Amino acid sequence: MGIAVEFNPDLALRDIGEFEAGARKIQECIPRKLVEDKVYDFLKREQRLYWLKGEIPLIETKGNENLSRPKASIKILEATHFMNDGEIWTKGKYEVIKVLDGKEIYFEYLDPIKTRKF
Repeated sequence: MGIAVEFNPDLALRDIGEFEAGARKIQECIPRKLVEDKVYDFLKREQRLYWLKGEIPLIETKGNENLSRPKASIKILEATHFMNDGEIWTKGKYEVIKVLDGKEIYFEYLDPIKTRKF
C-alpha cells in the first residue's frame, strides 16, 4: 500500500469564470486582478507537495494538462492536507512576487521552449 502524492513545480489554478459560473470554489481560481505582495488562498484536489523555499510559477489550467504561460511568480507560504467528504485536498496561501504579462520569459525551467499548450 502506498501514499498517492503529487509533486507540483507550479501552482495551476482555474480561470475565475469557473467560480462565477458556480463550477469551482474561489480558492481554486486565479483572481481577476493579481496584486504584487498580496497573499491569496488556494485550494487543490488531492495531496500535493510544493516547493516552499523560492518562487514558482502561477499558471492557469483548463484541465487535461492544458496549461498557460506563467501568470505570476509566487511563493507558497503554507500548504495543508485535509479530508473533505472522503477526498484528500490541499489548501494553502501564496504571495504574488511579480505579475507577468505572458510575453516576458521569466520561467522556462522544466519545459523545452515552445512545448507548452497555450
